[in-house]
Amino acid sequence: MSDYGMSGFGMGFGWFIPLLFIGALIYFINGNKKEDLSAKDILDKRYANGEISEKEYKTKREALK
Repeated sequence: MSDYGMSGFGMGFGWFIPLLFIGALIYFINGNKKEDLSAKDILDKRYANGEISEKEYKTKREALK
């Protein structure tokens, strides 16, 4: 009897595990970069998105100074 079935499986998919590992490593290295936004940047973005009013924006901007 031959053990071809198991070796055939290993030969066909043996490349998949290292490839998956390398892909996950690249994803976590590049994917975990967070933007370093200052409080003013966040405030500007919220105002630009319409989340806060102009009055609230000006009040909070003055408080940050």
